[in-house]
Amino acid sequence: MPFNYDQNFHQLNFREHPELYRVGKGEQGVLLVEPYKGEILPHWRFRTPEVAQESSERIYALFEDYLRQEDFVGADMARKFLQMGYTRSRRYANHRGGKKYDGPVPADKKGQSGAHGRAELPRAPEDPEKAAAARIFKQKWDEARLHPEYVRQRAAFEARYGK
Repeated sequence: MPFNYDQNFHQLNFREHPELYRVGKGEQGVLLVEPYKGEILPHWRFRTPEVAQESSERIYALFEDYLRQEDFVGADMARKFLQMGYTRSRRYANHRGGKKYDGPVPADKKGQSGAHGRAELPRAPEDPEKAAAARIFKQKWDEARLHPEYVRQRAAFEARYGK
């Protein structure tokens, strides 16, 4: 089942209603699903390798806490923040200012990712600090998605509620 963007994310508490959560693809819902967004987002930073190291370790600790609590939705959201740390720092490593596409996002595509018919801007020379931050987040993201307990809880969640 795809990620459902039609839910009332301002009112919905996914800790109380995990059955409404969908893993989706990639980072879908990472900035919508509460209360996890509010718990994880304050720790998400990637400005320098040192900041990325501290951030990724804190988010990974939250990931492990959620797993210990058998809170798969929280663990998956932490995994998505680690993934987003990698993808955003890679974007900034490749595109000064983080802008990948030319022009504004069409009004009917707001809140969605992707080019939506816009041209990709040329890459700048790689920013070594952002590239290093990306490697740090990639390592933690890989650890999270391959963590045996995460794999077990994800399979159980998807068997119970769907993907």
